[in-house]
Amino acid sequence: MKGKFITFEGGEGVGKTTQLRLIREYLEDKGVDAVFLREPGGNEISEKIREVILDRANFDMTGMCEALLYSAARAQLCEKVIRPALEKGKLVICDRFTDSTFAYQGVARGLGADKIETMNNLACGEIVPDLTVFLDLRPELAFRRKGGADENDRLEQEGMDFHLKVYEGYRLACSRYGDRIVDIDCSSEAEVTHKKIIDALEQRGILTR
Repeated sequence: MKGKFITFEGGEGVGKTTQLRLIREYLEDKGVDAVFLREPGGNEISEKIREVILDRANFDMTGMCEALLYSAARAQLCEKVIRPALEKGKLVICDRFTDSTFAYQGVARGLGADKIETMNNLACGEIVPDLTVFLDLRPELAFRRKGGADENDRLEQEGMDFHLKVYEGYRLACSRYGDRIVDIDCSSEAEVTHKKIIDALEQRGILTR
């Protein structure tokens, strides 16, 4: 495929929204045409699945059901949005992708890395990020920064033990997929983190100075 695919990962409250806004502004200033997406979501069907996943009323959802719903939303997004954009040579930037399922469902929910990898392969086919930016911040600090968990978000409402497991899952993903994941310490000011991200994208040849 002619385009490049970049994903942003991290636990709740690490600043993905801010960093994605800054990278969007940076690319617009550079005249780079990029497609910005979020997971789950990015198209009509996947957004409907997102509503089911995050709805607090679905508190009894099993880990396997959760993982399969994420995979279904991802399969739709890959086939209908990501693949066509990459084939047109676009730069595609997605807020979360397969590493979220690895960390949240594979590790924190205890489904295991192998099952999640199989699901991701089925959902995505040959679509793999060229680079994954992991915004590294421990959950205790992240939730303090964002002022607590969102009461309308089912996953944010999970306890700290769960979010610590998510963090451990991301650390494991960094070891397992270290060839494409860049670990960015985001404990400093947003602009400092933004510069680290731009530097990483330039070093990988995705952006030019």
